[in-house]
Amino acid sequence: MDIILQFGLLVVGFFMLGKGADWFVEGAASIATRFGIPQLVIGLTIVAMGTSTPEAAVSLAAALKGSADITIGNVVGSNILNILVILGTSAAITRLKVAKSTVKIEIPFVIAVTALLYAQGLDGAVTLVDGALLAAVFGAYLFYLYIVTKQADPGEETEDVAGYPISQALMWTVAGLALIMGGSHVTVGAATKIAQYAGLSERFIGLTIVALGTSLPELFTSVAAARKGNADIAIGNIVGSNVFNILFVVGFSALITPVAFSKAFEFDMWVALASSFMLLLFVLPTKALERWGGIAMLLSYSAYLWYIL
Repeated sequence: MDIILQFGLLVVGFFMLGKGADWFVEGAASIATRFGIPQLVIGLTIVAMGTSTPEAAVSLAAALKGSADITIGNVVGSNILNILVILGTSAAITRLKVAKSTVKIEIPFVIAVTALLYAQGLDGAVTLVDGALLAAVFGAYLFYLYIVTKQADPGEETEDVAGYPISQALMWTVAGLALIMGGSHVTVGAATKIAQYAGLSERFIGLTIVALGTSLPELFTSVAAARKGNADIAIGNIVGSNVFNILFVVGFSALITPVAFSKAFEFDMWVALASSFMLLLFVLPTKALERWGGIAMLLSYSAYLWYIL
């Protein structure tokens, strides 16, 4: 009887995620329009940080409990999944145009901060000094986004975004984020219990269901944005989330306590770097992530999952 309940909760969780993503994207895009803020900046900040809340909560809690493998594994695994699965899925649904600044600045910046984290972990730990450096780079990144906002041309904004009054736009954004977070919690819990009933190993559950679960907000938000033609939010959400995961989540975790960096994560860091380079190479020629690129990303993640299992 309980297994039927879990399947029911799984359906409810997916409904919450889908509806929440729709509300969140509409609200955030409307806020961008009202204030003349580029949708890319909204995607890189509000949407990215909001949808990264599960990773932040899990990783910070793990750091406090001394479970460093969860902190690093959650961040690195989520960043790989964000690019290969979430952008891959979004692009497979519809071609994603990419802003010039994303190709020239934001994606190379993701590669740079991923390489920085890898270098910091080579001695076996992300220390207090390392955390301070990550936090300082995060501050510089936020300042860069502030400059981008100041220099933005309002005429570049998408014209077909619903022009909700600011109060209503904020309501949709907050309500959407709440549904996404609640839906993520319900879905992960139900899917984990179903997997346990099926006799799947805890390792398999951790590498698939839990890792995907903390990235479900990004998945549903990016897919919803892609469907609505808000490609800048879809791309910005993932790029911003990956930057936020490394600089804020790992950085501030290390400021609380040194985060051990297992040698086993070196392979995953190479995969994270390769994923970012793959994204850059795919969007360079046409300033867009084509459907074939999305499919190639999904196949790449399947190969990675097969290897680690």
